[in-house]
Amino acid sequence: MLTAIIFILLVGMLLAFAISSLTTATKRTTDIYFIEQAQALAKSGTEYAILAIQGHNFATNCLNRINISYQNTYDINITIHYIGRGLPATCNILDNTLQTDESNGTAIIDTVVTLKPAMRTDETAISFARRTIQKL
Repeated sequence: MLTAIIFILLVGMLLAFAISSLTTATKRTTDIYFIEQAQALAKSGTEYAILAIQGHNFATNCLNRINISYQNTYDINITIHYIGRGLPATCNILDNTLQTDESNGTAIIDTVVTLKPAMRTDETAISFARRTIQKL
């Protein structure tokens, strides 16, 4: 009788450990999926920003920020800083006194992708940041 009770307790502890491991593995797999998707969205958001910058008329103003909501799951926030001569005053300017033609007309693009709070299963924030330098 004592052997049966010990055996049942041992099996119960093993099952509890197995359930705990499965729960942790499921959360880890979900987090990896969200992080991989955030990285892909950061790359796509940066390419979209480059396309938008190249299609923008800089005669009077600059494109400084782009905010995108992707499928009510992610927020994509893009900030653009410019380096060059003769830029309009409305630009996010890092340097407006360049002496070389090669560096004139460069953009530094900061893309931050964040999982919306409604999609989180716990207090862990999933976010990915990417910085790109692009000659215009």
